[in-house]
Amino acid sequence: MAGVKIYVAETNNLQPLLQICRTGSFRLPVWGYLSVSIQPLPSVVIGDTVTLKCNFQTDGNLREIVWFRVVEGGSAKQKIFTYDAMYNSTYSHMEHNHRREDLVYQSTVRLPEVQMEDDGLYECHVGIYDKSSTDKVILASGSITLTVIVPPKSISVVAANSPAPFSRYEAHNFTLVCIVTGAKPAPMVYFKRDGELIDVVPTAQLSSVEDQSKGRGLEKSFDRSQAGLWSSRALTSRDLDDTKLQKSLLEQEGKLARLGQDGPDGLEKGREHGSKSDSEPTTEVIPETVVSREFPRWVQSSDPLYYFQQRQQAARDGTMEVRAMLTWSLNPQLDNEALFSCEVNHPALSMPMQAEVTLAAPRGPKLSMSPSKATVGDTVRITVQGFQLGSSASEVFPEPIFTWTKVGGPLLDGREEHNGRELIMERVPAELNGSMFRCTAQNPLGSTDTHTRLIVFDNPRLRKRHFIDV
Repeated sequence: MAGVKIYVAETNNLQPLLQICRTGSFRLPVWGYLSVSIQPLPSVVIGDTVTLKCNFQTDGNLREIVWFRVVEGGSAKQKIFTYDAMYNSTYSHMEHNHRREDLVYQSTVRLPEVQMEDDGLYECHVGIYDKSSTDKVILASGSITLTVIVPPKSISVVAANSPAPFSRYEAHNFTLVCIVTGAKPAPMVYFKRDGELIDVVPTAQLSSVEDQSKGRGLEKSFDRSQAGLWSSRALTSRDLDDTKLQKSLLEQEGKLARLGQDGPDGLEKGREHGSKSDSEPTTEVIPETVVSREFPRWVQSSDPLYYFQQRQQAARDGTMEVRAMLTWSLNPQLDNEALFSCEVNHPALSMPMQAEVTLAAPRGPKLSMSPSKATVGDTVRITVQGFQLGSSASEVFPEPIFTWTKVGGPLLDGREEHNGRELIMERVPAELNGSMFRCTAQNPLGSTDTHTRLIVFDNPRLRKRHFIDV
């Protein structure tokens, strides 16, 4: 029983309370007895139907019951229900004697499909006539706080600062951001890798790669002995990913062995050919439809630590927006095609809410050219339509950066390169016929190059117009 208030009202007079018992009820030798309480309620999910129950016990005659909702921060009260016994035909047929039995009553208020604005304090006020005089009224009240909770509306996982340039020759931090909106109260957010909980280091400020050694002494937020934890040490147990570097080294050794099969003469010829090609300047001869892929050229020297940070901000509608950040030193050799998921626990959810992404390096870009047969003077668009993705990835994540260059010279507008998914060339001249264009797509997990050749046909209308002008 919360917030019980009891007082006696008389015509043109309000007398102070004489006695209050610990139970929230009181008994006056002359006037009467009244006890009021409201049944406690657990948190209520938005949209549910709620019934508020006000129980009161008395040996007097009921005068009225009034329900209020406290609004404007407690400065005002809104009346939501009234029962007046004077205008109701039902009443208790009790004998008028000096000893009267205590009667238990209950008043209920039903709130269908509660909303956020229904959250707050409610009061039940009860008045009875004193048994000694109908001019005196005994009043008592009880209060309860209704808490409305809201499940998250949306959850998503993005890469921080994406797309962003990076260096493939040195390690750098990578951050996943899980954004949860529309929840009340704020939910609990955690990350998983390949379906197993990640053991994280909580931190107020994200540490740099150089500070990771200092962070190893911090207390972890989860016990390492707990079953199902995904430790950073488990990275080396991935059967496929941890052999990529070894495969590349073996392939290089195999190429050297094949070059050596021709004997010293073959090796010397190769050196002579290399010196000749070095002496030749300028143009780069690249066949069409060639796609090359390159992983960043560095190897993680130690297992990374996963740093965790969470921030929350209140929205105008009273819900919370939570941003949880997972930061670690990315290892493209091991993290490529790794599945990361963000999960949310909330009292309004029967099961966790989840969003997941698969880290994937770009490979096999698919280019389209419009128009398919360009003529002199046309506007040509070369666009990246998509990538060749593995079975585990649905898109390249994080979003790659696209860079366009022309092999052997600047672009049509004189620039050395153009950034963006699409390359647009207006009024292409006949001199661009046969030109090769390179598209480089790269993200922190790797890069890939693909080339396309532009064929420009003569425009008969332009030739006829030129002949007339002459």
